[in-house]
Amino acid sequence: MINSIVQEIAANRSFLITTHENPDGDAVGSSLALACYLRQQGKDVTVYLCDSLPELYAFLPQAGTVVHSIPPRTYDICFVLDVGEFRRAGQEITAFQGVGKFINVDHHLHCENFGAINLIDSTACATGALIYRIIKAAGDEIDLDQALCIYTAIITDTGSFRYSNANPEAFAIAGEMVARGVNTWAVAEKLYESQPKIRLELLALALSTLVVAEPGHCASIAVTLDMYEKTGAGPELTDGFINYPRSIGGVEVALFFREVNPGLFKVGFRSKGKVNVAELAAAFGGGGHHNAAGCSIYGTLDLVKEQVFAHLQRIC
Repeated sequence: MINSIVQEIAANRSFLITTHENPDGDAVGSSLALACYLRQQGKDVTVYLCDSLPELYAFLPQAGTVVHSIPPRTYDICFVLDVGEFRRAGQEITAFQGVGKFINVDHHLHCENFGAINLIDSTACATGALIYRIIKAAGDEIDLDQALCIYTAIITDTGSFRYSNANPEAFAIAGEMVARGVNTWAVAEKLYESQPKIRLELLALALSTLVVAEPGHCASIAVTLDMYEKTGAGPELTDGFINYPRSIGGVEVALFFREVNPGLFKVGFRSKGKVNVAELAAAFGGGGHHNAAGCSIYGTLDLVKEQVFAHLQRIC
């Protein structure tokens, strides 16, 4: 499968790269790592995100080249990274007719085979690790820009190597990226020590919604449209909020209810390992990994919480 992708890269000239809505560190890091590599090879590359690039990742090489509207032209190949389901790349991509071939690269446990080529490995710590494998399979050296993006993809998706997907490959790739010049403190400072004040103001409001359901195995927080308006913060600043209820002792499943439109909530699920939240998300039409998944549900916040907690009580 990887060799087929290497062949497609060699044989084609123009590439569109995209990832899922509300992109996280792996989504952004893997997209920009691939973009840096393809441009190094002399390819014509466009990186498209349906949502804003979180300011948190603006330090990554070529972040400034990202576009939020697909240019009216054609592309030989479109790489779709880390989406799980094609629809999560956004309506503009799913309706776009200017692509010769889609290549799907992902590490979700349940992933649609929507590409002409589907490189899916649920044992990979991050999609960034799969981009690493592609570059290595091509026999090319990874430069510092690519290394920085790959390292960021891995460190964010493994929770700074705290999650169960922090496998030997994760440490091996990260170590190699450091050997290639990645400054680990500089990355940590950008990711964890450079928060805008409005993010903490939004977090304070979110934490005021904390609920720990009896007998204490599940906990949640929520962010509503009113909170965005009150603080001036945007949804891109909510990355990592779910880790707060997850960090409570005794909690096995954490939930993050995020209002995206009036009456529509995206629900994020995080498990410490005992509960497969991918199956929980699937019950509401979503998907993801064993320990990280999500879905969208219509209703008021109270109603959505009631539905999700009721289902959780049946399986926890």
